[in-house]
Order: sequence, then structure tokens, then C-alpha cells
Amino acid sequence: MLRPQTPPMGWNSWDCYGAAVTEKEVRQNAGFMAANLSRYGWEYVVVDIQWYEPGATSHAYRPFADLCMDEYGRLLPAPNRFPSAAGNKGFAPLAEYVHSLGLKFGIHIMRGIPRQAVHGNCPVLGTDKTARDAARFNSICVWNPDMYGAKANEAGQAYYDSIFQMYAQWGVDFIKCDDICRELPHEEEELLMIARALENCGREMILSLSPGPALLEKAELYKQVANMWRITDDFWDDWKLLYAMFERAEKWSMHAGDGHYPDADMLPIGPIRQDYDKNNRTAFTENEQVTMMTLWSIMRSPLIIGGEMTGFDEFTMKLITNEGVLRMHRNSRNARQAFRRHSDGSEFIVWTADDCEGGSYIAAFNAGEADAHFMILLEELELCGRAFRATELWSGETEELQECVSTEIPRHGAKVFYLQKT
Repeated sequence: MLRPQTPPMGWNSWDCYGAAVTEKEVRQNAGFMAANLSRYGWEYVVVDIQWYEPGATSHAYRPFADLCMDEYGRLLPAPNRFPSAAGNKGFAPLAEYVHSLGLKFGIHIMRGIPRQAVHGNCPVLGTDKTARDAARFNSICVWNPDMYGAKANEAGQAYYDSIFQMYAQWGVDFIKCDDICRELPHEEEELLMIARALENCGREMILSLSPGPALLEKAELYKQVANMWRITDDFWDDWKLLYAMFERAEKWSMHAGDGHYPDADMLPIGPIRQDYDKNNRTAFTENEQVTMMTLWSIMRSPLIIGGEMTGFDEFTMKLITNEGVLRMHRNSRNARQAFRRHSDGSEFIVWTADDCEGGSYIAAFNAGEADAHFMILLEELELCGRAFRATELWSGETEELQECVSTEIPRHGAKVFYLQKT
């Protein structure tokens, strides 16, 4: 199993195009990433759900639509949306293009076997079994009816083996598997089949599990079979969802490390929901985006951009290319919430972490509804008795600290300090 030493960083098509993304849009975002972001560590380009649905036009699903599929019941990219897939080439040409840019290519899949394959009783590649032998008719995703669950039997495993072998042939580097993460324990056997298929496909790939919220009691299983798993349902540009993430992050941060990372979901920044209106932009304020990027980075969540990157403004580019914050994302260890308290009408949340190359981080968040002054004694964070040179990573400002951190933090904003001994 692939064990990335740092959390994956990339782009996913869902926030901006839903089920309707096209090859043109994937290519333009891949080109932008290669030209502007790859040097900062951004590398994955991921096509989200229903790339096999010719009639998809938005974030909504068309129930029981005709899907593009080969004779073995394996879903294929819709050629009207992905022209290079014509002639049963699948995603191989698009993956080759992404690789030519020095990037990595990923796709979304749903747990199970297509209903269309089952109703047509397609053969399972390399066996005398059929799709009906593999299907669990009582296991259907409640929000997307494309699939039946797969039985934990010879036919079910063979079907998963066949699709992962195809993905390996295409050159896929990242699999986002949906309708599985929060479906334990009743779908646990299917998760294990997926893990076996990936292990035996002959190509290393990141395995990402969705949707959340993941189950804390299954943390060790997620860590054994996957590289990242969603700790939340779909995360959007809503302060209430960002505020709720602090509680999830506190519970899950201890499980980050050794190639497996709790996933706080995509970053809904810049132009999003482009399938509805090209003028749509994130509803997060700039301060809220700083809070989001700070929390995701100190806890080492994967960083997956959700917006149309070719429409990013100067602020958004600075948000995702801040070298100090991205170093924290790579190097943060033992991240933890130090405290959460109310003071003078504001709510302050403080996280600390070690840097694996030396030094410490202090991230202070103002979750209140007004700008506020924040002060904390270093001895509260067990950093007493030493003098530090502190760099605030968003502003780049540097100061000498000996007893406390004292700063102004705007409403819904954050500041993060990198401390080195003097």
C-alpha cells in the first residue's frame, strides 16, 4: 500500500462542476496547476463523480440514467464529455496528458457494481461468474442509485479486481471511493475487497474514502486500508460548517501520520458551483479562508482545492502558496487543541504542534463575532523558560517572544506562529 509521507495536495472537480465536469475543464485546471502550483507541492488532478454519465449537467444526479460501460460491466468515461476516451480508451489519454505535466491523475468511484451491469447480467472479466452473482440487491446508496453493493464472494472480488486492473492500465494514481467511509460496519467486507483489489492491481494509488463523518471506533481500520478518510459530510462555504470542524479536528488529529490522514474535505475557494452560474464564488470571507487553511494545515488534513483554478484572484493564490503554512502542513507533528475558551465576549481556540525539523507552531483562532485581542502565556503551552523568535506565517512578521503571545485577531480569523529557540 502506498504510504505518502505528506498529506496529498491537489484539485477535485466536485465543488465547481458537480457531476458535469468535462475533459476541457479538467485539462485547463491541470495546466494551471502545472504552471502555477506544482512547485508548491500541489500534484493531484481528480475527476469526481459520474464521469460515465453522458447527460450529467450539474451537482444533481439523474436516477437510472444510461451509463457508459464495457461488456464486462466496467464503467467508462462518457465520450461526449471526455472525447479522448472514444474507442474504449478510457481515461488513459487524459491520464497521459496529466502525467506529461508532471502531475498525477485521479478518479471518483462508487462502491459496488452498476445496476445496469446487473440488469444486463454482464460477465465478470476472467471468470465464469456474472454481475448478478456479484450484486447485493439490498445494498443501495441512499443518495445515488447507480450501483448495487458487491457481495463478499468470488464474483464480487473478481469484479473489483477487474476495475482496479483497468484503472492501473489507464494510469490512475488516486481513487476516491464513495458511499463507503461512514457505512461501516455493515459495508466493512466490501471495504476489505476494495483494499485487496488495490493491493493486487500492480500500480500504487492513493485510496480516499468518502463520505463522512468517519467513525472514530473504526480509526485503526481506516489507517490499515486507506490513505485518507472523510471526517465530515460534504463541506461547503458556510461558517457553521467550518466552526463545527474544530470539534471533528480535535477528535481526529491524533490519527494523522505514516501515510494516513483524516480528511476535512475539499477547500471551497475561488469560483465554485460553476455548473449553475459562472459568477458563483465562495461565500467564505478572506478571514474564514485563512482559518480554514490554517486548521487543515496544522492538523495535516489533505489539501484538495475545490474551485475553478483559472479564476483564482491574488488573495486565493497567496492563500494556497504560502510557503510557511505549506511547510507546517508537511512538517506538523503531534498537533492538538491546547484549549478552547471564552474571553471578553469572544471564543478563542488554540492549537499547537511540533515541527519535525525543529521548532513549534501556535495557531490561534477567533471563533467569535467581533475582532478581538488575544493573549496567552507561553507557560500555558509548556513553552516557559525559553526565548523564541516567532514568525507569524500569514503576514511574515517576526518578533521576539519570552512570556506570551499577544495579538489582534479579526472575527472568524486566525494567526499562526512558528517559534524557534533563540
